[in-house]
Amino acid sequence: MARKLRWTDVHDIAIELEEAHPEADNVNLRFTDLHRWVMALSDFEDDPGRSNEKILEAIQAAWIEERG
Repeated sequence: MARKLRWTDVHDIAIELEEAHPEADNVNLRFTDLHRWVMALSDFEDDPGRSNEKILEAIQAAWIEERG
């Protein structure tokens, strides 16, 4: 069984987001969309309320770097 992702797994989340949304404009991204997309990842399992702007910014930065 694969390990479930949590909000702190920033780089792994970024990799999965790139696979799930390769055409997304990950630079000009609303955090509401980013939060929804993370929650929709099949390997993600964490409390939706544990996310915050700092975590979402870190995920976005890692995603931009992943695509780089």
